[in-house]
Amino acid sequence: MTTSRLPRRRLRNRLMLAFAGFTVLVATVFALYLLLFVYAVEDQLFETMLDREVAAQQAYHREHGHWTTPRDGFMSVVATTSALPDRIGDVLRAEPRRREVAGADGRHYHLRPLRAPAAGEPPAWLVAEVSTLLVVRPMRAQILQVLAWSGVAMVVLALLLGGWLARRTTAPLSRLADAVGDATPDRLPPGFAAGFPDDEVGVVARRLDDLIARVRDFVEREREFTRDASHELRTPLTVIRTATERLGMETGLSDAARRHVDHIAQSSLHLEQTVALLLSLAREQTSTEAALSVPVLPLLERVIVEQSPLLEHKPVEVQVEVPADVVATLPATVLNILLSNLVGNAFAHTRGGRIVIDMEGRTLRIANPGHGVREEDFAPFAKGADSNGFGLGLSIVRRLCERHGIALQIDGVSGQTVARLTLPAT
Repeated sequence: MTTSRLPRRRLRNRLMLAFAGFTVLVATVFALYLLLFVYAVEDQLFETMLDREVAAQQAYHREHGHWTTPRDGFMSVVATTSALPDRIGDVLRAEPRRREVAGADGRHYHLRPLRAPAAGEPPAWLVAEVSTLLVVRPMRAQILQVLAWSGVAMVVLALLLGGWLARRTTAPLSRLADAVGDATPDRLPPGFAAGFPDDEVGVVARRLDDLIARVRDFVEREREFTRDASHELRTPLTVIRTATERLGMETGLSDAARRHVDHIAQSSLHLEQTVALLLSLAREQTSTEAALSVPVLPLLERVIVEQSPLLEHKPVEVQVEVPADVVATLPATVLNILLSNLVGNAFAHTRGGRIVIDMEGRTLRIANPGHGVREEDFAPFAKGADSNGFGLGLSIVRRLCERHGIALQIDGVSGQTVARLTLPAT
């Protein structure tokens, strides 16, 4: 259940973080707009005062021919650019359209050019030193502090709201995950969709309920098939093999009849191996048999004897170089199925020469004359020219190896087909 709850916690956290992130974004944007607004209002107030004073100065200059002292004490008229305070003249030479300049020691200036009606007279400057009139700058720290605490409060509120909404949103998903998380083909929750509302989660729950019902029926059919096939297939095959063995011991058979008996024996052996492989893969569990330390050599020798009919009338030598102390941690039935199929495959596809079965470390190597195996040979019902089987062996062997975590590799090396089966260690 731990792994099933992690995604739900991440979903809840993502919803809460989304609310908090959106709140931070909105609060930041509105704080910026607020600061821009108060600065704009303050600047507009000074601009209005300067415009009114410029109009008064222009009217006075037209009437008296010179500039007068401004009515407001924080304003002054400067006749030339070079006479401007705080090196404002240098700033204007670099930026002629600049109308607001920060001076030294916290001073702040707003400027307006005063152009005389007489042609050729240089413009003067109306200068307003407004540092004592600024409202926003002295309160900026308090404003930012209020905005920051307001933002924190909004984020906390957003987290609480996001947590509440996330719990409301993910609660049905959590119940659905709890109902399905521990489900296995052996233990499926029946009718769990009844407690879900008629929304999107309810639709998913009902569809999962239908799917689980189908899986339950499928598993039951699989168990019935495995149980029936284990008895109904193995018993007749055993009878056929026993009958052919007894028939083969009859002395009055003709050569043609004996060949037919041998073919029946080989076909029944192939069919027994195929049935064993299919039943092994059909079981839901990997194996009901415990994985023990199985000696490889005795089992291999028994498999070679069982598969020896495939070498009759062939000039083939089997060389076994497997130490007696080699063991594999596998169910004996699984190892027997793998060895029977690989050894039988080597015997069936060898017309003459030597088959070598040896060990390379923990890898069992089966080498026989041939040209390797193509990838398509692992497909179901893929048969070689010399195969008397059903084309299922290699496909099922590979699937069986994958189920038990066994490394299987079949290559063509120097005119030989080499199968390597890495045996699990103890």
